[in-house]
Amino acid sequence: MTQTYSKPRQQAERAFSNIQTQFFAKNDAVEELESVAYARDAKTLRLREARIAKEVADRVSVTSNLIAKRAKMR
Repeated sequence: MTQTYSKPRQQAERAFSNIQTQFFAKNDAVEELESVAYARDAKTLRLREARIAKEVADRVSVTSNLIAKRAKMR
């Protein structure tokens, strides 16, 4: 049971299909950009945490070295 539509209806269906395809393509592009931004933000946060941890470890190391140096001087 196949229906044959009029020529104007077929053209309208094709036009709608094209618009719908463009709409979904835009949504896919937006989702891809959002996922890239999320990954970038997660990496930035991870690197920031690693940098802060290293700075804290360096401070502790320098402090302990100074304390040891002063203890030797006494």
